[in-house]
Amino acid sequence: MWDKPDTLRQLANALFGISLLLVLYGALHYVLRRPEFSLRAVQLIAAPYRVDTAKIEAVVRNELRGNFFTVDLESTQHAFERLPWVRKVSVRRHFPWSLEVDMEEHVALAKWNEAGLVNTHGEVFMAEAAQVLPKFIGQPGAAAEVTQMYREFGEQLAPLKQEVTQISLSPRHAWQLRLGNGMVLELGREQPQQRLARFVAVYPYSLASMRHPVNYVDLRYHNGFAAYLPGYTPEKKKQG
Repeated sequence: MWDKPDTLRQLANALFGISLLLVLYGALHYVLRRPEFSLRAVQLIAAPYRVDTAKIEAVVRNELRGNFFTVDLESTQHAFERLPWVRKVSVRRHFPWSLEVDMEEHVALAKWNEAGLVNTHGEVFMAEAAQVLPKFIGQPGAAAEVTQMYREFGEQLAPLKQEVTQISLSPRHAWQLRLGNGMVLELGREQPQQRLARFVAVYPYSLASMRHPVNYVDLRYHNGFAAYLPGYTPEKKKQG
């Protein structure tokens, strides 16, 4: 090999290239860790409404590692998203020494079963809510469907000026509503929107004018419905 100039020249060039890369890496490593690039600020795009600012400060203090160039944005994002009331977060670098945090908060729509809340996207999350909310009851994974039907039923009931305070979806996919006046509507599994539409159409001319208030209406009949006065306890019967 030593008597082959071309081979020696190629070897020298390769060693020079490796040495240059090592020098550049060392210089870059030195520059990126200069104190001038230490993180000095975390800026929120919008002031939090429900998220506790003390918990945000704790994340900044305890979870952020590295400087402007070396901080792990994905890890930082996940740390913020673990906070109560936080739905989604994006984190961006803002040269030369700060981070910008865009934080989307959950907007609570209802309570979910015995624990948890449902947001306006039909997603279940865990947090404490002080305001009065309707209650959703359903099987795991059904929150999005219950949310959609809650909106549809609410639109149908708008002419009666009644709101849904509780909506239930049974394991057999039967729907039940409780209205703001305490009335329970049993819709069952088949064509619940059509059954509710029938109720809305006749309510002003029949049930609303009754001498005693109705507390339970069974709409699971093909040609009508059954209305019951206070004191009636509905039996667990047909689910159709």
